[in-house]
Amino acid sequence: MATMNISLPEPLKAFVDEQVARGVYGSTSEYVRELIRRDHERSRLRDLLLAGAASPADVDADDAFVSALRDRARQAADG
Repeated sequence: MATMNISLPEPLKAFVDEQVARGVYGSTSEYVRELIRRDHERSRLRDLLLAGAASPADVDADDAFVSALRDRARQAADG
């Protein structure tokens, strides 16, 4: 695993130390890795959404389509 050193202002360092002290994260490195993973996923999702918005529509989003989509979402939420 590669090593990276970062500099933080004291208030941010204190915040990170507090998160680790709460026991949610085992170390400062674990906390920072989790933040980077979340940002990476957010960026990837944004790119997918933008690509989808730029792509041509494959179906007409009429009332029947929207109703079927709602049904699928409800079924997925109910597990």
